[in-house]
Amino acid sequence: MISVYSLKGKVVGKIELPNIFQTEYRPDLIQRAVIAFQSNKRQSYGVSEGAGMKTSADYFGRRRGVYRQTINRGMSRLPREKTGGGGLGKVRMVPQSVGGRRAHPPKGKDWRKRINNKEYVIALKSAVAATKNREFLKERGHIIEDVKEIPLIVEDSIEKLNKTKEVVKVLRALGLGSELERVKEKKIRSGRGKSRGRKYKKRKSALIVINEDFGIKKSARNIPGIDIARLDELDIELLAPGTHAGRLTIWTKSAIENIDKIAET
Repeated sequence: MISVYSLKGKVVGKIELPNIFQTEYRPDLIQRAVIAFQSNKRQSYGVSEGAGMKTSADYFGRRRGVYRQTINRGMSRLPREKTGGGGLGKVRMVPQSVGGRRAHPPKGKDWRKRINNKEYVIALKSAVAATKNREFLKERGHIIEDVKEIPLIVEDSIEKLNKTKEVVKVLRALGLGSELERVKEKKIRSGRGKSRGRKYKKRKSALIVINEDFGIKKSARNIPGIDIARLDELDIELLAPGTHAGRLTIWTKSAIENIDKIAET
């Protein structure tokens, strides 16, 4: 049995932990599942096969004494446009010409990595079970000295909070004050990422898993490091950011009662 806490941090009841929290810890499957999940989100990019080649240009320097040839005309022997009324136009199709193809364009690549559905479900269950291990949470850097019980279960009324300051107040009452201060710090990323829209590296804090959203997702979205997810939105990347399981997770009572739905993923 484990305690259920009110929004003021007081014990208001007890609940039995589901069997999913007894799942064996499988860091190998968790790592594979996270990498597969992230790779499937990666957007493919490349160029069209016909880019820069859709022109009437042709190479006219092969034979002597033929109409439209470039030999002995002071012209480079490169594919040129077929202009109206005869003659030869601009150079086309080659990389060094205006309007030509790119020399070394990005090749289209399939980034997807596959994992069996049964293995993914085992990895997801294993990541859920890891949220009750204090040692795993400390290895991830979470400050949980003031948190009375792990996993942390809260009454369902937290789902109805519609102001950011109310959510922050509840998190502090649950013993997460030091954790909220930890994730405020931002580090500047090294390398070219600074100029590509990802200048700062931000830390991950608590994940709040709810059964239904009555306003908390909107009210908590601006709190640094905090993620909110309904039970049917729960995925391996939320539970194990960077492939490392043991994320500090706050569960609502209804989410715990319906957590067996994960097995149906």
